[in-house]
Amino acid sequence: MSRRDQIRLTDDEIRKFVAESHTIILCTSSPNGFPHAMPMWFRVDDEGTIRITTYSKSQKVRNIERDPRVTLLVESGEAYEELKGVVLYGHAELIRDPERVIDTLIEANKLGDRADPKVRDMMRSNASKRVLIEIKPEKAVSWDHSKLGGVY
Repeated sequence: MSRRDQIRLTDDEIRKFVAESHTIILCTSSPNGFPHAMPMWFRVDDEGTIRITTYSKSQKVRNIERDPRVTLLVESGEAYEELKGVVLYGHAELIRDPERVIDTLIEANKLGDRADPKVRDMMRSNASKRVLIEIKPEKAVSWDHSKLGGVY
């Protein structure tokens, strides 16, 4: 078995690792061709779609409007034997539905029950300035160095 195969996460391990993470790095393509990488809070729905909200006028939204291809990174670990991560590739969709933005804001910020009218009203003015970014991962690359059992 190759070293690459040894450290690869299973699909279930990928889903669990991403779902338990709080911050994801969203990479879009800037106008000058350089990657534009930003840490974002996010949620994952039951189908594995990544949901992120951001301000409608942000650079990442402008980049996605021009080129919807994105790369996402979730990682953890301090020492080599602890390094674990997932890179996801996909196409982003911009959704400007304020109610869906509110759902994601509440979930990503852990503000309580998204059906609670008080919480929804509190988020409404913020949601009007934001957009929902949804990414359905098309490809994943993963690693978990703990699977090497201390052999480097």
